[in-house]
Amino acid sequence: MPQSTRFNKVQEALTEQLLGWISSSWYKKSLGLLSLLAGYYLAANLTSIYLNFTKLQSLGALGLLLLVELQVRLRTRFNTTKNSIFWLISDNLRVGAVYAVILEAFKLGS
Repeated sequence: MPQSTRFNKVQEALTEQLLGWISSSWYKKSLGLLSLLAGYYLAANLTSIYLNFTKLQSLGALGLLLLVELQVRLRTRFNTTKNSIFWLISDNLRVGAVYAVILEAFKLGS
């Protein structure tokens, strides 16, 4: 029996998380990946369309920031189950959208 040190506790927690990820169902993983890619695709297309119609990049970034903050606030308020599929999809859409906007900013050089 190993000693109960902080390092051993962290190591056991990481092992449980890794094994939990490996043993989780395939549809949660596929929905998570699809929603991440969909968030990226939608945000990349919406930002390019928005930038073509208007020249106000600041308002587009502010709008996305407000939507992301609203989603985070709603999650903290209404999250009843820890591993809900809805929140998994919602979080991955959000992460994909933020990644697309950051990548678009690097492409534009701003």
